[in-house]
Amino acid sequence: MNSRTERILIIDPDNDARLELDRYLESKGFYVCGYPDIQAAKSLFDDQPPDAIFADLPPEEIQQLSEKLDGSDSFIPLIAYARAKDACEVVSALRAGAEDFVLKPLSEKSKVDDVLGKLFDRVRVNRLNQLYRQELEEANSDLRAGISELRADQRAGRKVQLKMLPDRDRQLGGLTIDHLIKPSLYLSGDFLDYFRLSNDQTLVYIADVSGHGASSAFVTVLLKNLTNRLKRNLRRGSSDDIRFPDRFLQRINTELLDTGLGKHVTVFVGIINERTHTLKYAVGAHFPMPILSVEGEAPMFLEGNGLPVGLFKDPEWEVYEIRLNGPFQLFLFSDGILEVIKAKSLTKKEERLLEVVSGGSHTIASLSDALNLDEITELPDDIAIVSVTDTLNSTGQPGTDNPADGPESK
Repeated sequence: MNSRTERILIIDPDNDARLELDRYLESKGFYVCGYPDIQAAKSLFDDQPPDAIFADLPPEEIQQLSEKLDGSDSFIPLIAYARAKDACEVVSALRAGAEDFVLKPLSEKSKVDDVLGKLFDRVRVNRLNQLYRQELEEANSDLRAGISELRADQRAGRKVQLKMLPDRDRQLGGLTIDHLIKPSLYLSGDFLDYFRLSNDQTLVYIADVSGHGASSAFVTVLLKNLTNRLKRNLRRGSSDDIRFPDRFLQRINTELLDTGLGKHVTVFVGIINERTHTLKYAVGAHFPMPILSVEGEAPMFLEGNGLPVGLFKDPEWEVYEIRLNGPFQLFLFSDGILEVIKAKSLTKKEERLLEVVSGGSHTIASLSDALNLDEITELPDDIAIVSVTDTLNSTGQPGTDNPADGPESK
């Protein structure tokens, strides 16, 4: 005899028939309980519901018991076990909710085996489904909690990133500098900064970290930390690397390689000298190149190229210099701007960007409007824009210097 774990309930007012079925099921290894009516069996439903029920009951009581079973979480098959004079009685029991019908007297005991085998297959499938549902609900609950925690972390990280950015619409000497960053996710892999190096020099840079998300955002923290250290070193007189665009890129390169994150950055860094009216800059594979618009001349992309930052051990970058002959504006973009410009080729996208600048869109707000950035709900990539406006030569009135950002003149 095989040992079984299923529990079977028999509800039958016929004591002899109940005992006969009881003995047969126990011989098959089932746990069996028998009661003369539903009321007597009620406690079993409350304590430990059975796995199957054999019941000799009228159709209305079968229906009541079937409805009670349907309200439970598990599939508990109800088998009508009764005498039947004709097929109509069998059909009535099945319509009332019985899963199958076994005729009394129990002359063919193999019929019970067939019925239980078929129904217990459904019981096992039902229980497996319940188990899977429970596991899925627990996994979903854990996932929702994890996502909620991740979003909270990302929101906190976003606040940190925003605090690292310079003030918007800032006056540095004779320059007005503004910026815009629109992340594709909570955290941005784009970064920018601008500050005074001296009373006549301003540094501005824009960086685009490879990839997206938290690891790329971490690199922006590294960039801000490095920039602050280089500014502090300049004030102390221990290092003037930040005065030289190529050496600034070399310092970023060293920092990135030391982290071992496998991240690289594209960077444009420029130093504007208001006394000599020049722009010195270095390019770390940044694209698109900044657009320079000088009064009386057509806007143009700056020329230059260079290796990405953070990939090679001892790279070198060329320093370019251009004279600023008259009032000017300089626009820096991350490559995410090209993703939202609708054009078939990269050349057409660059032409469109140049048209926007040529069309008089000379503020961050007007650039954003011209490119419909506020209407795009899901960005394919982070977008960063920096605008530098020569307000001194444009208005004849100098701006307000902020010596707290750089060394004092000696």
